[in-house]
Amino acid sequence: MPEQATAADRRAMPGDSEFDRDTAVARREPGVYDIDLHAGWTIANAVNGGYLLAVLGRALADALPHPDPFTVSAHYLTASRPGPAVVRTETVRTGRTLSTGQASLYQRDEHGEEVERIRVLASYGDLDALPDDVRTTATPPALPPMDQCFGPKDGPNPVDVGSAITDRLTLKLDPATLGWALGAPSGKGEMRSWFALADGRDADPLALLLAVDSLPPTAFELGLSGWVPTVELTVHVRHRPAPGPLRVSITTRNLAGGFLEEDAEVWDGADRLVAQSRQLARVRLD
Repeated sequence: MPEQATAADRRAMPGDSEFDRDTAVARREPGVYDIDLHAGWTIANAVNGGYLLAVLGRALADALPHPDPFTVSAHYLTASRPGPAVVRTETVRTGRTLSTGQASLYQRDEHGEEVERIRVLASYGDLDALPDDVRTTATPPALPPMDQCFGPKDGPNPVDVGSAITDRLTLKLDPATLGWALGAPSGKGEMRSWFALADGRDADPLALLLAVDSLPPTAFELGLSGWVPTVELTVHVRHRPAPGPLRVSITTRNLAGGFLEEDAEVWDGADRLVAQSRQLARVRLD
């Protein structure tokens, strides 16, 4: 009699996970891709910016000769909604080590007019071809073990975050950055969490584009609430992550004029800094 499948046996694999299905683009013609943006990756009815970055990143991976995103810079022009969208890509330059391309995502508005939602400029390379030499002063975030951290549904009073995306992710936040959920924000612009895809699929470079924009906004710990829309987001992918959960640390040092920055670091289980990002976001001050 065969042995009963373990939880590890049931984990989704790259190419066969919810993340892969929901970011898959269909090539209509060279440089033009169709996708139906899935409602499962929304925050208060707006599609999450990290998910959108992964969608455009997948289209660029198909359009460019190199497989992996090295740097991706995105400007979020209008809020994306679940439903049909088209991605148009253009190759800017192709070299031996890096290729550069741009991509834009469009949707139809209520009048049937095409509206550009997000525009990206990115350079792609081959992470597996990079040398092993690492010289860094950066250190991994000091998170408690995952079983001592908390997700949206943990505790006697689960937090209603109004975000479908939380069902697609396993987020376990450092209790030191959870004061906002208890009505006592720390006043520090910090957010730290364990990160994984809920179906168990290990992160790859495209999933890192999602990871940097998946935590609650640091504005919550600054005592602010409400939507914090991204204006611009740049991600640097530094290494292919090792299997297992990731650690994400986000900090804000300056909120001024209704805008703040968020600097993110993503670390894998081998204590490697696998991605970094900075974004500029708007906040509601009233």
